[in-house]
Amino acid sequence: MAQQRCRSVLITGCSRGIGLGLVRGLADASPAPDWVIATCRYPEKALELQQLSKQHSHIKLLQLAHTGHTDSHCPTESTSLLVFPFLPVADVVCENSIKKVVKEVEEILGDKGLNCLINNAGINVVASLEEVTAETMLTIYETNTVAQLMVTKAFLPLLRKAAQLSTGMGCHRAAIINMSSLAASMQLVTANEMFLKVYPYRIAKTALNMITRCLAADLKVDGILCISLHPGWIQTDMGGDMAPLQIQEAIPGILSVLANLSEKDNGSFLDGQGGTLPW
Repeated sequence: MAQQRCRSVLITGCSRGIGLGLVRGLADASPAPDWVIATCRYPEKALELQQLSKQHSHIKLLQLAHTGHTDSHCPTESTSLLVFPFLPVADVVCENSIKKVVKEVEEILGDKGLNCLINNAGINVVASLEEVTAETMLTIYETNTVAQLMVTKAFLPLLRKAAQLSTGMGCHRAAIINMSSLAASMQLVTANEMFLKVYPYRIAKTALNMITRCLAADLKVDGILCISLHPGWIQTDMGGDMAPLQIQEAIPGILSVLANLSEKDNGSFLDGQGGTLPW
């Protein structure tokens, strides 16, 4: 990242799409962070991510996934696939897995803490008013909203540790980036009819925006910045083929936005070029 250098970044959901693009972009950045920690459900299947970690010694690949426990905090794959055959098992909903990753990250970063947490992992399903069910709503909400808060809460000690070593606000010190969506904007609810087909996703992302606002207010005293970011409509498995942006086109702008964040941006809803979006 440019400006004051961000020493460490952790990104969830890195096996493909925006997460993978961010890892690739940070790997090639000059100067690059000391550590780029990429998490995904199944590292053994994330071949592109594995290749990046082999090419760049500062990229660490960690598993953040369900561990097979059957407690209420860690649904099994068989249960999830039985009820929701169209949804992947989320990589951030298991508390045991989160705790394990926090410990691994602490061992990597030592007493310098974590500078930037990017909550990127998420899932989506097409569900209009006629199609939406309570089960779908709860699954999307757990993964796209509740899990983001729980991951953030788990990494707060490391973010606070990093914040104590610097001044100002931004990714150079300590920042939480919640990947949101234009579809979450209540003011723009009728601006794009396509969004009416994704009730669970847009409602969960709107709730994620409230998490951003709460965290920004709560953590300001610690010097930890928090924003919601709409990365743009990008051609990914989730974004679809109709999206106007390619990953390689969008990533430089996103990284530039992150590099230039400051106190004035705390609690903001920004797009991939740094513009302010209506809540």
